[in-house]
Amino acid sequence: MLARVNSSAVVGLDAVPVEVEVDVASQGLPSLTIVGLPDKAVEEAKERVRSAIKNSGADFPAKRITVNLAPADLPKEGPSYDLPIALGILLASEQLKVDISDALFMGELSLDGRLRHTNGVLPQMLLAKQKKLKRVFLPQVNSKEAGIIHNITAYPVPTLISLFYHLTGQSSIKPQEKITLKKYFKEEPFEFDMKDIKGQEKAKRAMEIAAAASHNILLKGPPGAGKTLLSRTLPSILPRLTTQEALEVTKIYSISGLLGKEAIITKRSFRNPHHTTSHVGLIGGGAIPKPGEISLAHRGVLFLDEFPEFPRHVLEAMRQPMEDGFITVARAHGRVMFPAKFMLVAAQNPCPCGYYGDNTHTCRCMPGAVLRYQKRISGPMLDRIDIHIDVPAVKTEKLTINDKVKIESSLEIRKRVQKARDIQTKRFKNKKIASNAEMNNKDIKEFCQLSDECLNLLRMAVVKMNLSARSYHRTVKLARTIADLDQSKNIKPEHIAEALQYRPRQTSN
Repeated sequence: MLARVNSSAVVGLDAVPVEVEVDVASQGLPSLTIVGLPDKAVEEAKERVRSAIKNSGADFPAKRITVNLAPADLPKEGPSYDLPIALGILLASEQLKVDISDALFMGELSLDGRLRHTNGVLPQMLLAKQKKLKRVFLPQVNSKEAGIIHNITAYPVPTLISLFYHLTGQSSIKPQEKITLKKYFKEEPFEFDMKDIKGQEKAKRAMEIAAAASHNILLKGPPGAGKTLLSRTLPSILPRLTTQEALEVTKIYSISGLLGKEAIITKRSFRNPHHTTSHVGLIGGGAIPKPGEISLAHRGVLFLDEFPEFPRHVLEAMRQPMEDGFITVARAHGRVMFPAKFMLVAAQNPCPCGYYGDNTHTCRCMPGAVLRYQKRISGPMLDRIDIHIDVPAVKTEKLTINDKVKIESSLEIRKRVQKARDIQTKRFKNKKIASNAEMNNKDIKEFCQLSDECLNLLRMAVVKMNLSARSYHRTVKLARTIADLDQSKNIKPEHIAEALQYRPRQTSN
């Protein structure tokens, strides 16, 4: 007898339908064959399913069993097909007689019939909703993740036998309660706070501007100046995620298996890969493409400490996603696209020893070594960074300042940042962008009207600072953000002047 069970496969960030066909033949030697481009994990489902069915009290047919995962040209990976295969065998052997055409099934089986955690539940729930299915059966440990999708009933299944009893009407599985996302968006304390950083007012201001519109920023200074501390404190002043942004990030973490017990990601991510990270680890890829660090930092922060120590080819691969906001990974089986709208925060020393240009320490590097070190970062990469800020060593009087002297806290800064981001959300409500940093040239013409005084200032800057066309547009976008922080409708000359301060100084070789 032939049975069909609805399931799905995750390709890139989205799920596609997979029909699990199970045929129990009346003739032939006992065997279980799985076809349809299964990987090793799917092939091993034979033993898991066999043991789970027997240990659940059902009979495993001693017949020739063929399982087809259709469409046959789509590679299948992972153990999430265990449950639909086991259910298909029970249906095809007529141990279970029920209509499941309106349901989707997923989940890895233990040998005793329990269901384990499965990656990619959120995109599969969205597929079931799109296909107008009425029910989704999934592992109980994934129930919270399923609860954020409304207008479809999710059943958290603890074991195979409990699913059998539910389908036959002997007992019922309670549907997962729907989760209201607002309760997850709450203020939580951060490990670092801006009020604990003494001095570095100019760097703090640069961080505030960067946070207000997700501008890329490069911190340059000697060891111990506070570059890493400033970067780690940045999440405490970032604006909150919108519901749409939270769902985008949650999908990425769901397919990567990094969601944990949370139903949804509510904080902007802060990714901090080591400089030995490989090209695939940072950009994404693999035989079956998976998101890299730049996608895990989507709508959040990618912090690259010791920026020049990263391999050049790895950094150069970031140039396209920094411009486009996504990365396309092409492989023999096809191509997938992952979102990568991240805010780059990079930190570096001015030379190998770290003290080039420092007034308190003597640089011991040869001039050629300094030049080679600084040239590890290409001009096109530096051109894509909106804010370049020098972080000098903190002066003694700043370090020993009395704790009673008021220093602005992260909460106070975040309020200004959130107001500026709210202005941008309203400005771009009919666009597919969320912040000033994402504007293209057409958007700049529409939303960044400049007075004659501002244009004259920019003309002089282009000549004196040798600004490229990209640098020119990035300066205008930065000025727009500074104006938003000032709650100013129009960009003023002082906003342009401050934005120009964050362009890198041209040094002669």
